[in-house]
Amino acid sequence: MPKGSQKLAKTKTQSFYDRIADVHNLALKVNGYRKSVAKYLRSLDLKIDADSYVLDAGSGTGIVTLGFQDSGFRPKKTIALDLSINSLKIARDEFRKERKKVDAGNIESIQGNVLQLPFGDDAFDLIVTCGVLEYVSLDAGLKEMARVLKPGCKLVFIPVKPSFVGSVLELLYNFKIHPLEDVRQISQRYFNIVGNHEFPIAEPMGWSKTIFLLEKPRRGDAEKVRRGDRTP
Repeated sequence: MPKGSQKLAKTKTQSFYDRIADVHNLALKVNGYRKSVAKYLRSLDLKIDADSYVLDAGSGTGIVTLGFQDSGFRPKKTIALDLSINSLKIARDEFRKERKKVDAGNIESIQGNVLQLPFGDDAFDLIVTCGVLEYVSLDAGLKEMARVLKPGCKLVFIPVKPSFVGSVLELLYNFKIHPLEDVRQISQRYFNIVGNHEFPIAEPMGWSKTIFLLEKPRRGDAEKVRRGDRTP
């Protein structure tokens, strides 16, 4: 994508979410996204401890970060990164309101682009990203997340899946759903796929989202990923 076009796309996306931040935050609360994310994360053995660094890439108004906190994980630092300033303001307010239930003092909200993460290589012990890579090149987004994730650590990738509800959201939010086969194939360029979770039909999040649990290969194993020699 030419630099000029990429800049325009970023500006449009940021402006859009700056306008709808309040309504979007309410919709996510009503849909129970936070509870669904917390339930799933709680089922995983993520090896997160008091020395860990966690990134919510494209955090929006902080719903996924709050779900992560509800799961009981208390890392050294959680970074909530998003392009939308208004979404980040709401997220900071939400974190402060719930400071008795979440580790608000160790959550930092940062404005940033998921294609140009302002962090060094191998910086994070866990990355969570939900409904963000639909706005960008899937390959470029996953490659950048692989860059900042430590080898052997996990990316919880929650894409919008092809469905009736997903198609409605695609129109409302002006993004492009990535076919699940593309998600699988491109993910395997940078990660091992260690799980693919489907939410129960009773959870509204399952109407539009699925979860891929990805793991960055340890050093020396990258060649296996390139060849396609992966653990299912």
